[in-house]
Amino acid sequence: MTVRKSHIDAVGASWLIGFSVVLGLNQAMVKVVNEGLAPVFQSGLRSLFALPLVLGFALIMRRTLSVSDGSLPFGIVNGLLFSAEFCLLFLALDYTTVARVSLFFYTMPVWVALGAHFLVPGEQLHRNKVLGLVIAVGGVAMGLSGDLGAAGEDAWIGDLMALVGGMFWAGIALVTRTRLAMCSAEMNLLYQLVVSSIVLLLISPLFGDLVREITPLISLIFAAQVVVVVAVGFLIWFWILSIYPVSNMASFGLLTPIFGVFFGWLIFDDPLTLTFIIAIALVSAGVVLVNKEPKRLPSKLTS
Repeated sequence: MTVRKSHIDAVGASWLIGFSVVLGLNQAMVKVVNEGLAPVFQSGLRSLFALPLVLGFALIMRRTLSVSDGSLPFGIVNGLLFSAEFCLLFLALDYTTVARVSLFFYTMPVWVALGAHFLVPGEQLHRNKVLGLVIAVGGVAMGLSGDLGAAGEDAWIGDLMALVGGMFWAGIALVTRTRLAMCSAEMNLLYQLVVSSIVLLLISPLFGDLVREITPLISLIFAAQVVVVVAVGFLIWFWILSIYPVSNMASFGLLTPIFGVFFGWLIFDDPLTLTFIIAIALVSAGVVLVNKEPKRLPSKLTS
């Protein structure tokens, strides 16, 4: 039986920071693979190829896989949210820069914290959470306020896609926590991979040519996405989601755009400035505040 925790401990923080690094790198990986595969087609193929890996792992580890436990309707809902999220994210990277996508897509923790306030008992917003989210979002904005590269005049289209995609991602976290508690992390991810592979591959011809210019490097990067990001990374994320408070956990997603900027500097030669260093400090402070419970006044002793 899964033991839920009331706060993020050192183990959870370590996994979440590692996952943020992987997601930060993933934005750059998707941008590169978009040169060889059309965005929506790439996203659908990624789900399709990750599906047998996740299924095989679940069977080997004897995880609970069931569609008769009441999870099917909400599993399909999560699959549709997953499809919309990645359709928009991959398309956004065709219109705008990795940095700008990171800024808007990773507003996700804000939507999760707000949604959890109304939907998840015991996860209401309090002073520390509000202040922490404000500081962390301010750090993200500062980190991405410099030279973001040649975004182009249509960048606003990608910005809007990334923003809405982040809202869909928040929806997945909230549905998982409120309606799929009976569902294993593997089953939850399988719902999303099955639905998204069908939906995204079916609609991908609507967005033009499916294949652009495939190279061995692009194929290798795509394979890394399938194995490291989807098959391993998302399983870890859903496992953590089943244990830790959803709003506190999601706040770590604010680290991802900072890592995205770092990998943008490393891969695309984006500048790494003092502003970026300050932004990391602000985001770190915000994460600490979000996970710091407010002081409770001691109850009066009764005689």
